[in-house]
Amino acid sequence: MGMNIGSGGDEDEVTSTINTTPLVDVMLVLLIIFLITIPVVTQTIPMSLPKETNIARQTKPENIEISVNKDGDVFWNAQRVADSDALFLRLKKIAVMTPQPEVHIRGDEKTRYESIGRVVFACQRASILKISFVTEPPPKG
Repeated sequence: MGMNIGSGGDEDEVTSTINTTPLVDVMLVLLIIFLITIPVVTQTIPMSLPKETNIARQTKPENIEISVNKDGDVFWNAQRVADSDALFLRLKKIAVMTPQPEVHIRGDEKTRYESIGRVVFACQRASILKISFVTEPPPKG
C-alpha cells in the first residue's frame, strides 16, 4: 500500500502518500449509479392536465345544496343532517326524481377531505348523476 518492503539502504524513511485508487473506484461507481437512475426519476407520462375553469352556477329551486363546515358537520339546504346514513336516505329519495336535481357541495376550505369525501360517496351510492363543487371565483388581478 504505502510501505516499502525490502533491504534498501534507507529503512528510516516513511512514505506519506495516500493511495487514492479505492477513492476513485468508489466515486466512479457512484457516478455510474447516478447516471443510470436520473433518467428513471425524471420520466413522466405525457398528458394534458385540465385548466382551471370557473363556470357560473345556475341556481335552480330544485338543486340541492349540501354544505360541510370545518368541523365536518353536513347541512342540507341549511338544515343539519344527523349522519351519513340520513344523508344517503335523503339523496336516495331525490335520485328517483325526473329530472334529477343537481347536488352542489359547498365545503369550507379548512374542512378535512374525509368529510367531503363522505358526502361524495353518499351521492355515488344514491346514484346522483351530477355533483358540483361550489368555489369562490379567483381574484381578478
